[in-house]
Amino acid sequence: MSEEQSAGLYLANLANKVVSEGGANAKAITKRIVNSGDVVGYELESGEHITVEQAIEMAKANELKHVGVSTSKDGSEYIRSLADGDESNNLGNLPSISSDNLQ
Repeated sequence: MSEEQSAGLYLANLANKVVSEGGANAKAITKRIVNSGDVVGYELESGEHITVEQAIEMAKANELKHVGVSTSKDGSEYIRSLADGDESNNLGNLPSISSDNLQ
């Protein structure tokens, strides 16, 4: 693949992303909520628990800090951290809590 083709692919991927840097009252995600190894939600800095679907909608509304919404190959949307060179704040590196412990 040529350099121009690679750049075009990158730009095409950007077209599928919604970026949420967060407005004045935006909330940060501090933990992942998992069930059988799958992320089913997130804990916000306020302690509030939200589903993955709620996180996607909040990101689209610019209510979450430093995340993006991307579209997978199968067409489903998912939330991801924005690249900033600091891997410690990536969603995949955040602490996890089990959904079983929330009930």
